[in-house]
Amino acid sequence: MMPKKVLWVVLAVMVSMMFPVIAVSAAEEDLAGTYRLVSSTRKILDTGEVLDTYGKHPTGYIMYGKDGRMLALIVRDDRPKPASIEKATPEQQAALFRSMIGYGGTYKFDGKSIEHHIDISWNELWTGTTVIRDIRKEGDKLIYTTRPAPFSGDGKMSVTTLIWEKVK
Repeated sequence: MMPKKVLWVVLAVMVSMMFPVIAVSAAEEDLAGTYRLVSSTRKILDTGEVLDTYGKHPTGYIMYGKDGRMLALIVRDDRPKPASIEKATPEQQAALFRSMIGYGGTYKFDGKSIEHHIDISWNELWTGTTVIRDIRKEGDKLIYTTRPAPFSGDGKMSVTTLIWEKVK
């Protein structure tokens, strides 16, 4: 009888160890899809000032694949529009670069936070890094809060809140 009890205990332990893996997979499955940026604000930690991160009406999308890959692109609402690519001045080209953020890589989502492991970026300083966002889900919306970090536009320590809505 003792070996049979041991077998059942071992089996119960193995089954219980599988549940966190299933829960993470279910969380990632639930996240999969394309989301449109609704708003983005940041709080500058030194002053407490709250700003629209990319203007009042930024445009952006973030996509999470079932394969564990992600892509994000956000552009400011006041981007310059040169007359043509051939006529774009160096100043306009620099303003276009400064008015966007884009990156891709892999992700891990545990239902409360997400890790973006960046392997391609508009800004090589981000390539090869990992960023962590805390997430709350409200219906079809994802509410991201960044951890305190220097903001990519001006280097000021900030916490950014982004609201994304699932595209249907």
